[in-house]
Formats: sequence, C-alpha cells, structure tokens
Amino acid sequence: MWLALCRLESDQEGGGVRYTSRPSVTETSLMGPHDHGGGASAQTTPIPSRRVRVVVVDDNAGFRESLLALLDAGDLDVVGEARSGPEALELVPTVDPDVVLMDVRMPDMDGIQTTRRLKQLHPGIGIVALSGHEDQHIVREMLVAGASGYVLKDSDGDDILNAVLHAAQGGGVLSPEVTPSVIEELTEALERERRRTRELEQAHAALVERAARRHELVARLSHELRTPVTVILGMAQTLAKADDTFAQRQELADRIVERSEALARLVERFELTIDAGMAEKVDVAALAEEVASPYPRVRVIADGGPFTATLSPVLGRRILGELVTNGLEFSPPDAAVTVQVARGRAELEVRVVDAGPGIDADDRERIFGFLEQVEDLNVRVHQGLGFGLSLARGAARSMGGDVVLESSGPEGSTFLWTIDIEE
Repeated sequence: MWLALCRLESDQEGGGVRYTSRPSVTETSLMGPHDHGGGASAQTTPIPSRRVRVVVVDDNAGFRESLLALLDAGDLDVVGEARSGPEALELVPTVDPDVVLMDVRMPDMDGIQTTRRLKQLHPGIGIVALSGHEDQHIVREMLVAGASGYVLKDSDGDDILNAVLHAAQGGGVLSPEVTPSVIEELTEALERERRRTRELEQAHAALVERAARRHELVARLSHELRTPVTVILGMAQTLAKADDTFAQRQELADRIVERSEALARLVERFELTIDAGMAEKVDVAALAEEVASPYPRVRVIADGGPFTATLSPVLGRRILGELVTNGLEFSPPDAAVTVQVARGRAELEVRVVDAGPGIDADDRERIFGFLEQVEDLNVRVHQGLGFGLSLARGAARSMGGDVVLESSGPEGSTFLWTIDIEE
C-alpha cells in the first residue's frame, strides 16, 4: 500500500480545493517494516485490522471530491458522502461507517448539531471535525458534542488520515495549530471542576455532620421521652387500681392531663424540627420581628445589616420562639424582653435579653439538657417540661450554629444564637 502525504488547499477563486502529493514521512507506521526513506515517524499511526469505513460530510462539493481522493489514496473505504447534517443523519445508519469526517460550518444544521445528534444515535461512531478555523470556542463545542478529533482543512493530508485512523480505534487527534489553545481551555476547565469537587466535598461533609446532629437529637429525645411517659403510665395505673374513695383521684387525673398535654406539645415541636425542610435565604431581622409581633413586651433591635443567612425558616422561628418564650416566662410581668440582631465577622448574632432572676453558674449548662428545669418540681413556679432550650440548641446546631447562655445575673440573662454566614 502506498500512502501519499497530501496538503489540502482552498481554491479561493474557483470555489473548490486542490491537493498535492508527496511521499509520506509516516508511511512506515502504516506499511509495516518497509522503509521508503522517510525515517521514523514523529507520531505512530494506528494500523487497522481491516479497511476503515468512512463517511464524508461537507457542503462544498469540490472539497468533498478532494477528501474522497485523499481517503482512497490512504486505502480507506469511503462508504458514503453527504452535503448537509440532515443528509448525514439519514445516511449513517444505512452504511454503518467507523468514522465520519464532519465539516463544522454548514447551513441549516451545522457540524456541532449534527455531531451531537449522531453521537446520541450512534455512540460508538468516531467523528473527526474538519474546519478552516482555529476558533477556540468552535473546537471546544465540537469536542463537547462528541468529536474524537479536530483537524484544520489546510492540514497535511497525513494529519487528516491519521486523525481518521485514531478515531476508528477510539482515539483522537488535534491539529497542532489548535492544540495549545485547547489544552489551555481544558486545563482551566479541569481547575474549575476541581474547585467544584472540593466545594461539593465540603458541602457533603457539612450535610453529614448536620445529619449526625439530627440523628443525635432524635436518639436523645427518644431516650428522654421514656421518663415522662413512665410517670404518666404510673399515675394512670394507680388510678386504675384505686377505688372511688381514693382521695387524690381528681388531682392525679388532672396531673395526667397536664403532663399529657405537655408531651403533645413536645411531639408537635419535634415534628416541626424534623420536617423543617430545605434551607433558604432568610432575613433574620424580619424573622425576629415576625416572632416578636404577638408579644407587646418584646422589642427587636437590628441596626446595620444586612442580616441575611441561609437557614430553615421553620427552625429559625422555633429557635427564636423558644428563646423569647423562655425570656417572657422568667421575667417579671411588666418587664421587657429584647431581641438584638447584629452582624459579626463570620456569623450573625441574635441575643435574647430577659429580666429574670438569673441562673446559677452550676446550672448554666444543665438548662440545655432534655426535660431539665432549674426549679424543683415541688416548688416550680414556671410550668413546662423543660425541653425548650434543649430543642432550640439542637435546632441551631443542626444548621451549623449554636445557642448558648452568654451571661446571667440578678438583672437578667442573655441567650446568644449564632448563625453561620456563607460569604
């Protein structure tokens, strides 16, 4: 087999193309051990096990004829030619080519659209783009559409043949004129993808951590619920065994109702926490105003801003509701409760300041435990199960923040809710 090195050149005046031939410097890689004086090839050309079947798609009849002559000289089997993208889509399934030589710029349906459609219908086919332009955008679009290689129309003939042979075996070749820009583009794309991957990994880690915290919340609540349920069950069993003369019958029944209603409220609040939904952009100052609006004693101070953060509005309302309710319960009836919204360096800070009697140092962490209250049951002035602060802290931590007791004394206490800000 004799292979000519052809250089295709556009005939600007005649509208066609011409090619000239000379012995190929790469013919040894196609012809086996025979040496025709060209020396070793700079790039090894694949040796096909059979003749490669090729379809030529180009709207320029003269250029198609030149390509047919080149492919025939390279011992490739041209099984069809098409003048347009739609013709190519009809032709390819009938002739089953290994490779399609695809012109990029064609009327009606260009090479990018045709390539994309062909790869969808025939994923295994190789497509080599042919273009008279080195436009980086076009190169990228053709490669993204599924082209195996990209060769300029004025490339040497053996470059075109080499690209076809590589495409037939699943490889790809780019013309040297476009390779540097494509490499630069792909390098930038790879770096963008790496950054995106790192961001996704960080987001995944954050989701795993938040899921673990929510799981812990569920597990702890399940464990701690057994205590009040056991108490209620015990009182109910006592009533069931007692006769009509039992002196504390009505008092015990009232306590069962009271504790059951409190448990029902706990379950309702817990359901809100579990079903909080996806996070969204929330104006925390506006959320504080919303929560405070039913209470004349509560005022909101929010100077500066912006106070936007990504969080669940359902959980945000629950956290503020628990902190505000706690402040109102432990403050004198005529005292105000203040909600202060401020912006820190990397987080929003929401403080709820009450006028309560203060909390002893030994109890400042215990108040965040499930079913905990500082007051003893037999002398309790403020009713409730004591889960509000614990629920507020758990909800805040599930969103990457926290609720802490910042300060406390005879003049009152300040609870701080911190919210992460994603810059």
